[in-house]
Amino acid sequence: MLFKIASIAALASSIAAHMDITEPCSRFSPYCATRPPLPAGILDYDYSIDNPIPYNGSVFKSEIQWTKPVASWTAGQPVTIKFRPGGAAHSGGHCQFAISYDNGKTAAVVHKVMKYCFFNGPSDSNVADVLEYTFDLPADIPASSNAQFIWIWNNAIGNRELYTGIADITIANSGGSKSYTGKSAIYPNHEGYGSIPEFNGNYNTGLSLFENAPNVVVSPGSSAAPASAFEYSSSAPQSSAEHNFEVTATKNFAERNFYPLSEPIHTSTDSACTHGELECISGNSGYRRCVWGVWNFIACGAGTACVQTSTNAIVCARV
Repeated sequence: MLFKIASIAALASSIAAHMDITEPCSRFSPYCATRPPLPAGILDYDYSIDNPIPYNGSVFKSEIQWTKPVASWTAGQPVTIKFRPGGAAHSGGHCQFAISYDNGKTAAVVHKVMKYCFFNGPSDSNVADVLEYTFDLPADIPASSNAQFIWIWNNAIGNRELYTGIADITIANSGGSKSYTGKSAIYPNHEGYGSIPEFNGNYNTGLSLFENAPNVVVSPGSSAAPASAFEYSSSAPQSSAEHNFEVTATKNFAERNFYPLSEPIHTSTDSACTHGELECISGNSGYRRCVWGVWNFIACGAGTACVQTSTNAIVCARV
């Protein structure tokens, strides 16, 4: 038999939503109270915005920007980050909050909540106690009409995963600061960034990765041109190595570095696998992802089918 069905309790836990930011509104989230129109070429909101990030590929669900900023912040002033209630909080973990001016290529941490993110202390709960954080932006963070706020979370219990959100914002600063230096944002449990084991009650697990992160200088002057929603008309596949995109124009979708997939509903240890492997399953009704030697099977949503766009990228595309 290809897979083993988990208990009802484990199954319910595995298909629960995860945490995601709603203020400022993460790119193409359908769950924010207000959100800009979708850019040309983006066909739908990302209803799997709270899914973990695959082990390799982009660390963001989308590298394409909103059509306009979703928040306007001021250097030195307090900002509040809000999360959608009802998500699985996995007993907390480590959260970073960062600012970028080059669409996430470099990002400096401006606030972090280590150990107990979403909780007030150690917890074995899957239900968050804390759904918003308020902190002051650094007074010397530069002004920009094209900045990005980034949230990064590594969960305390469960599969070793990475969750991120990215929101397009503006920043005002009358002081004339040209750059900001801070700890570089890092993405543990993603290729090239090291891994954080399950905490198992030790909330100091993984802290050295953040403590040893290098400093980085972020500045609007060094910003790269952000990715934009692309257009296509030919029937030949197109690709962009820079953004790891592959577009199949004959299909009714635009692959935009989204991973609009449902949560794993069963696992199998029937065959060994290498962490990070991805492949569509027979019939393309879903796919399987290897998480530390165990295959996780994920079903595509209704009206979609699995499409493997490269060795390290899969989407559930409209059919």
